[in-house]
Amino acid sequence: MPHPGPRPTDVTHHLIPGPAGRVHLVEQGSGPLVLLVHGFPESWYSWRRQLPALAAAGYRAVAVDLRGYGRSSKPEAVEAYRLSELVADQVAVVEALGEAPAVVIGHDWGATVAAHCALLRPEVFRAVGLLSVPYTPPGGPRPSEVFAQLGGGAEEFYVSYFQEPGRAEREIEPDVRSWLAGFYGALSADTMAAPGAPDPHFVSPGGTLRDRFPAADRRPAWLGEAELDVYAGEFERTGLTGALNRYRAMDLDWKDLADRAGAPVTQPSLFLGGSLDASTTWLADAIEAFPTTLPGLRSSHVLEGCGHWIQQERPEEVNRRLVEWLDSLS
Repeated sequence: MPHPGPRPTDVTHHLIPGPAGRVHLVEQGSGPLVLLVHGFPESWYSWRRQLPALAAAGYRAVAVDLRGYGRSSKPEAVEAYRLSELVADQVAVVEALGEAPAVVIGHDWGATVAAHCALLRPEVFRAVGLLSVPYTPPGGPRPSEVFAQLGGGAEEFYVSYFQEPGRAEREIEPDVRSWLAGFYGALSADTMAAPGAPDPHFVSPGGTLRDRFPAADRRPAWLGEAELDVYAGEFERTGLTGALNRYRAMDLDWKDLADRAGAPVTQPSLFLGGSLDASTTWLADAIEAFPTTLPGLRSSHVLEGCGHWIQQERPEEVNRRLVEWLDSLS
């Protein structure tokens, strides 16, 4: 049996009714509600270092499993993973806890979900924090067409690779644990490829993402065997299709949100990114546009030498920034 891995103490697990069936959440502390939304390929567990810190600072910290992950419901249809559906899940959590309006904080895909929670349901979400992925308003070209152009034809962007049903699953699911370790390592500051090496965000013709991952014996400092056991155990049980369906729904979002093209998020906001994270560097223009797209921005920091898994690579600094921002809202 694998070791269950370290988990925060004094947390409570709940299953609450949601639009797709159920939402699993983990909470710690009391006070104003702070909803924590994870990204790909993670779970509520990616906030294990934030739950006790926010609770100690006087907040009711609640980390969810997104639809398709962990103990939350996993609808089969790609359409069920549209942003509007994921926003509805977060609204259901806030309403079930009786804590509206709430603060919502997200990382990676969770940052996009959080931003759209604030955009679409401002009466439910009073402030929004974004980690790693900056806000980009709806609109512009069809996403699948944009991603297909990346790589110049010689390589395929990972988002395009993920969009074909079953394709990435065939790569990942035979050995979930080693794939996750490689993916986490490829985007962590201490194990990512050196500048000029083949970019792990792209796939060579006939290849796989795994081809560009770090060597198996190179693990990021934040990812011990016990932590990896937790993540691998979840995805070995659930499979990856629910998580990957978020990528497959992006063109549906583009249609759904056409009437919101260019819309800013006006609530008080925060952004934290890593200087070595492609999500920060590739989207530098989105960060520069924050005065227009996030007019309520109160705190924005790029952590030097940090990769993509920001709240796990730099938990103490992230916790300090989050608490300072949250305290400023009161």
